Amino acid sequence: MRLPQSVSGRLAYCLTMLAGFTLPPTAHATQLRLSSKELEFGKVIVGNTRTLSATLTNTSKKDVRISNVHCSAKAFAVPDLKLPLLLAAGHHVALMIKFHPVRFGQATGDIVFDKTVASLQVQGRGVRKSVLRANPGSLAFGDVQVGDSVKLPIAITNAGSSSVKLSDRTVLGSGFVIVGLDSPLTLAAGHSFTFTVKFVPKAAGSDQGDLTFSDPEDPDLVIALHGTGRVAGHLTAPAAMNFGDVTVGKSAIRGGTLSAADATVEVRSVSSSSPEFVISGLSFPITIAAGKSVQYNVKFTPQKTGTASASLSFASTASDATVSEPLTGSGVSPRYVMLFWKASSSTVAGYNVYRAGQSGGPYTKINAVLDLATSYTDASVVLGQIYYYVVAAVNSRGLESKYSNQTQAVVP
Repeated sequence: MRLPQSVSGRLAYCLTMLAGFTLPPTAHATQLRLSSKELEFGKVIVGNTRTLSATLTNTSKKDVRISNVHCSAKAFAVPDLKLPLLLAAGHHVALMIKFHPVRFGQATGDIVFDKTVASLQVQGRGVRKSVLRANPGSLAFGDVQVGDSVKLPIAITNAGSSSVKLSDRTVLGSGFVIVGLDSPLTLAAGHSFTFTVKFVPKAAGSDQGDLTFSDPEDPDLVIALHGTGRVAGHLTAPAAMNFGDVTVGKSAIRGGTLSAADATVEVRSVSSSSPEFVISGLSFPITIAAGKSVQYNVKFTPQKTGTASASLSFASTASDATVSEPLTGSGVSPRYVMLFWKASSSTVAGYNVYRAGQSGGPYTKINAVLDLATSYTDASVVLGQIYYYVVAAVNSRGLESKYSNQTQAVVP
């Protein structure tokens, strides 16, 4: 009977001890919440520091006292958190967590607040100082017409004292392609490798990307890429320009219009396939906005008789890089009418010559000064016209006789 009494006494003692012990609230483990369960610091050069942030929130209806923060790996710390910290109900505190690797390789740990109340997994990799250099440090491709492409060279140099193996590469940006580079790439100390990046825009608008080279023991080498896709405009010129018949040695001028559609077009130059046709009125390069036009002139100066043909070629940024305009004209022999008449039986000082476009007049005098001879050459005639001429004698007092008989001339 004593044995049960003895057991009963010990049990009473344990119950007494428990009754006098203050337990933490059972909800304590769920009172604190972190904004993230883990943080990845990536690659950090040994001796350098990278800081990431997290938020610790008191989700309970009671204030929570935080008196201890433990980091299981020495490379990680929360140095700016002042303890003890009383976190009011519903409030939060920003945590600045630092990774300071002191040796190469992967580092992993846990940051625990008040033992198991809240914990955060952290990891990062300590790497050596970067020895890779890119020249240039970034690539800007400018404006490139959709469907076309532009290539730019870039060189990577190992400025360190030992070989570097680039085991991985990634390209961000839909229009960028690496040309002439195989992975993995091993660069001996002091050596360089040159390759090209091609930009092939798939749509209009800005395209930004990155070319990243990675190796477990080295910082990532990131090369920024940028280009703009441009939709090509459409350039139109007159279908043809015909000058007709032009007297050899003389000139005729016709006007033309260049128009842009769909998008802005830059006209860079123009060339004529014949020196008999010369363009004027444009200063290159010239930009034509979509829906707008510019005017120009073409002068035709035939050097010989016969049909002349040529073309104007406009070089531009339009969808058709070169737009051609046909030119035609004919060089004809000089046209003139030679007039002869009998001398007056009276004493005269000279003669005036008159011309009309229809029989019987009205007539217009065409000689600038008194004609002393009995002949006259009219070089101001036009091809295909009929002219009617009369002559009047003038005496020394300036008195003019009646018109002579009318004569007709047809200019073929």
